[in-house]
Amino acid sequence: MQKVITYPPVGEVVLSKTRRVTRIMLSVRPNGVVRLSFPVWVTQKRALKFLDEKTEWIASSRKKMAVKYPNAQNPKPLDVEEKAAQKRAIEKLRTEAKIRLPEMVECLAALHGFRYGTVRIKATKSRWGSCTVRNDINLSLSLAALPAHLAEYIVLHELCHTVHRNHSPRFHALLDSVTDGRSKALNKELRKYRPEFTGSDQRTSPS
Repeated sequence: MQKVITYPPVGEVVLSKTRRVTRIMLSVRPNGVVRLSFPVWVTQKRALKFLDEKTEWIASSRKKMAVKYPNAQNPKPLDVEEKAAQKRAIEKLRTEAKIRLPEMVECLAALHGFRYGTVRIKATKSRWGSCTVRNDINLSLSLAALPAHLAEYIVLHELCHTVHRNHSPRFHALLDSVTDGRSKALNKELRKYRPEFTGSDQRTSPS
């Protein structure tokens, strides 16, 4: 479940109640929008209480984003040529992603002994990938723009969810084993990117 609310004094907040997280999580986008994700067993009232406790952190994060990404706060409207160029770039990336990513999933799954369902490529902006209860793998087309080793890390992250549905110690141990002990370093490097062409969230990671 996902919805957008206006919550004083924070302003616009995207609420995401999902099975993909095991704790309440906050992130701030470059444009200042706050995303509040929480597990299905946590009530919205409890999640908003957590939000109330983090208002100072949100204000601080927004100031950092405003300095680091000034154009994100008041983005310049794209003209016709810029929109057309952006559309061409997205379609080019989509074509590349549909070729490269299913092959990457197949190769890494075979290498490490994972079993999965289908692979879907989507134009998502809030997450790099996800794994369904049927072990179907959803990947953002933006993976095609990442360095190969980070795209592989995200794919392995989602494949590990076919074994462990959560982010438990066993999940992280498995992820670490298939990334040669580099999972923390790779996740840290991934935080420099986001599932779009520009910018970065204050916190972005695979699901």
